[in-house]
Amino acid sequence: MFSVNPIKAFSDNYIWLLTTNEGSIVVDPGEAVKILDLIDKDKINLQGVLITHHHFDHTSGLGDLINKKLVDVYGPENNIIEINKRVKDLDQISVLGIDFEVIEIPGHTLDHIAFYAFNDNNPILFCGDSLFAGGCGRVFEGTYEQMFNSLKKLSSLPSNTKVYCGHEYTLSNLKFALEVDIQNKYLMDEYKHILELSKSSTPSLPTTIDKEFKVNPFLRCNDPFIKNKIKKEFGIEGNELETFTALRKWKDNF
Repeated sequence: MFSVNPIKAFSDNYIWLLTTNEGSIVVDPGEAVKILDLIDKDKINLQGVLITHHHFDHTSGLGDLINKKLVDVYGPENNIIEINKRVKDLDQISVLGIDFEVIEIPGHTLDHIAFYAFNDNNPILFCGDSLFAGGCGRVFEGTYEQMFNSLKKLSSLPSNTKVYCGHEYTLSNLKFALEVDIQNKYLMDEYKHILELSKSSTPSLPTTIDKEFKVNPFLRCNDPFIKNKIKKEFGIEGNELETFTALRKWKDNF
């Protein structure tokens, strides 16, 4: 058994803290202060770190953590020197007795990876800034096709997979989703639910693959209503990739 809890960082980042009877790992430590405090108070026994991509808001706490306790840091090939266990697509790693599969998901960045654990049919996914609740990451270094294909990979995981992404963007993502998919009753209900959570600063995560298929327009680019909306807004009538590309560009300026 294990627990996964968010540690807030910066304005909207989440560092994920996974804890078992054997110790704890953190995912994407953009800051170290709160983690160091937990270590100093003997509230966690840090045993490892997972890194999804090189952006500073996911890695800046690494130096201070490693100076405090030398542990294995699993991450992709990039320029982050604290990563001492480089991993690639389909690699299998075991941390705290949990077996993770590495999934390469370029698009947001070229080095982006996710960590997936089947976990006795209670699967979990740490996906950084690729798949968000109600949305997806910006395409900074990769191509729209890479991001589209990466989301296809993630959406093929079991529907009950709990998705732990790197930011609390859910409310703003669902506002955009409603602009795209206003007839979606499930989406409207989810927006109202997340709005209530936001009033008390309650995290909206994790989400699930099943929920994302219901509310996330970036996973529903074959939906006739969404395709017609893109045609109406931009005069684009194409395949799923072309619909996705138009959606992502629209969201960039929303």
